Amino acid sequence: MPTPELLQTWILPALLGLGLAAATGLRTFLPLLLVSAAARFDVFGLDLHEKVAWLEGTPALIALAAATVIELGADKVPILDHGLSLLGTVTRPAAGILAAGSVFVGVDPAVAAIAGLIIGLPTALAFHTAQTGTRLASTATTGGLANPIVSVVEDALAVAMVIIALAAPILVPLGLILLLAAIWRMVRAARARRAAA
Repeated sequence: MPTPELLQTWILPALLGLGLAAATGLRTFLPLLLVSAAARFDVFGLDLHEKVAWLEGTPALIALAAATVIELGADKVPILDHGLSLLGTVTRPAAGILAAGSVFVGVDPAVAAIAGLIIGLPTALAFHTAQTGTRLASTATTGGLANPIVSVVEDALAVAMVIIALAAPILVPLGLILLLAAIWRMVRAARARRAAA
């Protein structure tokens, strides 16, 4: 049985960071915006590491809101969505590192950064890769016409993953399994449409 200190300092932040990083694998700015708003308005009792407390500030909230609107809009436009995905190969893992590291409160800043790197980078990159596969399958089967619909589903999945992570970090592993299952179903459906065509 883990001690309360181990649970609060390492296990729950690791699970929370894992969920947030997975969401950044789908959207760069939306999860960071939700984290910023949750910390700013004290939703779910979210505290951020003091070195990234700037995320709670008004300038960060406004900048993340604007970036989120641009990202969500651009992702609904064929061709722009592929450019955004290419850019996301760099930005989404970086956002995953920031999101995951930001929730390791009460530890040395270097330790929080390393934890963010270990948890955030591979998780965000893995989910970004899965999302890219889904988008490529959709483009191949529908000529990109279904991409806006796929994008809306991805938006919803990213929001759901952040809410699960913030509300009940202990459920993140289950949420990740469901998220991967949803992505896999979208890929299979796209492949089935391509085979039928």
